[in-house]
Amino acid sequence: MRVVIADDSLLIRDGLASLLRDAGVDVVAQTASADDLLLKIRSYEPDVAIIDIRMPPTHTDEGLRAAEEIRTRYPKVGILILSQHVEVGIATRLLSESAAGIGYLLKDRVTHLEDFTAALRRVAEGGSALDPQVVSQMLTNGRPADDPLNSLTPREHEVLALIAEGRSNKGIGERLVITERAVQKHVTSIFSKLDLPQSDDDHRRILAVLAYLRS
Repeated sequence: MRVVIADDSLLIRDGLASLLRDAGVDVVAQTASADDLLLKIRSYEPDVAIIDIRMPPTHTDEGLRAAEEIRTRYPKVGILILSQHVEVGIATRLLSESAAGIGYLLKDRVTHLEDFTAALRRVAEGGSALDPQVVSQMLTNGRPADDPLNSLTPREHEVLALIAEGRSNKGIGERLVITERAVQKHVTSIFSKLDLPQSDDDHRRILAVLAYLRS
């Protein structure tokens, strides 16, 4: 897996590169600016670009705009956005067209190396990887009292959040310490309550759930 890292903090860039190399990831380039990131993408053709949202010169949304341009010009490159804080508006903007090959994680998540590299691989393979805190806020952000999400049980909320993070039934079962059969029962109930089409394809069900969360 070939990765480019874009972050204006030298400490974060080098630290992240070192961690990933130790995990067997090929970090082919690093950069501190969004403009240079686009040049690096063209030159190195990575599998995934890890991008900070706020970069020079204004430290507002340069990284996000670069990510959107990469999606347009290099659709095979996965995008993993790193953020210091949960920003539901940015997550919604990032996922507005498709969740395929998209990740949004908080920088604190990088300390969990196994989870982080697993998220990278899901994104590289065209899946999605959303931080649990991002999913939690998307689940609760401005929902009316009659929203069907309110009909889900606490366990179904947990399962839905893990689906939206990009986890398979097996992965959900391992995280919640329940059987795959129990997970499937929860998934069936969730999709029925939210009036979403059933699918055995992990990618399609993630897209369905995220489409609902964005609505």
